[in-house]
Amino acid sequence: MAKSLSQAFAANFLGQAPQWYKWSIIGFLIANPILLYTVGPFITGWLLILEFIFTLALALKCYPLQPGGLLAIEAIAIGMASPETVYHETVGNFSVILLLMFMVAGIYFMKDLLMYVFTKILLGIKSKKLLSLLFCAVAAVLSAFLDALTVTAVLISVGTGFYGVYHKVASGKKPHHSHDATNDEEVVELHRSDLDQFRKFLRSLLMHGAVGTALGGVCTLVGEPQNLLIAEKAGWNFIEFFLLMAPITMPVLAAGLLTCLMLEITGINGYGSELPSAVRKVLEEYADDADSKRSMNSKAALIVQGLVALFLVIALATHIAEVGIIGLAIIVLQTALNGIVEEHQIGHAFEEALPFTALLVVFFAIVAVIHEQHLFSPVIDYVLAMESSVRPVMFFIANGVLSMISDNVFVATVYINEIKEALDAGTITREEFDKLAIAINTGTNLPSVATPNGQAAFLFLLTSALAPVIRLSYGKMVWMALPYTIVMSIVGIIAVINFL
Repeated sequence: MAKSLSQAFAANFLGQAPQWYKWSIIGFLIANPILLYTVGPFITGWLLILEFIFTLALALKCYPLQPGGLLAIEAIAIGMASPETVYHETVGNFSVILLLMFMVAGIYFMKDLLMYVFTKILLGIKSKKLLSLLFCAVAAVLSAFLDALTVTAVLISVGTGFYGVYHKVASGKKPHHSHDATNDEEVVELHRSDLDQFRKFLRSLLMHGAVGTALGGVCTLVGEPQNLLIAEKAGWNFIEFFLLMAPITMPVLAAGLLTCLMLEITGINGYGSELPSAVRKVLEEYADDADSKRSMNSKAALIVQGLVALFLVIALATHIAEVGIIGLAIIVLQTALNGIVEEHQIGHAFEEALPFTALLVVFFAIVAVIHEQHLFSPVIDYVLAMESSVRPVMFFIANGVLSMISDNVFVATVYINEIKEALDAGTITREEFDKLAIAINTGTNLPSVATPNGQAAFLFLLTSALAPVIRLSYGKMVWMALPYTIVMSIVGIIAVINFL
């Protein structure tokens, strides 16, 4: 029977998303204007945040850009935020947008090198506990000197490569065959249990690595975007920043790495899965086949990628330019020196990051609502009114909780500006300002691992093309991050109480 026009409109709305999901979004869009004029902008603003989190939590049902974008457009249309404020928030985070546009694409052109190196590591280290600890520790060290999003892009590229290699074999295909790694219909029944265990194995490694980016990112001036902002307001250089944060960050780093080890030993919260022997055999065969068939051109390309990777590390560590500009430089170097000169060859590199970049701008629209409706003001005012002796720990907790809900960069920006104004007005001393700035930095960086919306790197992983195929949902990320959240928050609070 032919569809009516109304049925066609209904089918097209949010595509393949379940009907209950579509009706939920429609319900939000109908309710928001009514709530605005009945209960006011403050309550409606908080409900809008929850609605947006709903779209993130169900990212596997529908990519959050479309439903989240509809909510953001409506919020602007009914006057909860202005286009100018959205633009201001976007411009304020332009360095992050540049990073996503160019650095992630730059990492794409390193995939052969990354697969070569990480295959050797994966096959060389038989112990899952040691491998997990290595992923977490290396991600922490790299994030301290590079950038959490860049490190996450590397983890996603490696995970996608490993998954694609085995999924193709599990589907009964040869290495040279074309293949869709998102489709399980061709997976041979014999391989399904191994594929499920391999998904668990990859999920655990990626989560250890993602948490590692938070453990390292908090330590240095260049680790996270808000670190630079806080250091600028406080007048701290690289060494000063590291030393001032160390009494909090070093105990948390040690506790985080110990937690990584304990999770693999106990196997709780989705951890502990070993690499199936059948998968290891496939990866070993893949590595041997790739090594035997590697041409001189391929070897030259690997050498170029290695040299460009070295340039990347030095450039990011010394911060010779904005991260996104460095990313553009490595795109140019790798494509020019490796014979990639056609537009369509380059275009594939941008497919992963640009949808997330668009989603991030939608997120800034929600942040604009938080800003214009002063949704966090009661919490800020309440903490600032407390006794000076308890302010550092309360700042840590307040920043942590708000960062779980919102964006940690935005929360840090609001709080550091507030205490800078208090310092300039003579309300607080310089010593207290330093303590509160440390509490803000650690508070926004550490407890925010609780949810994917807390950190851009986590959100990037959740909305990547890899997340659906390894069954990494919002709820799964929250559940797997929970032990880390508890340990890092408690150790952080104890350190703040004792050292600030």
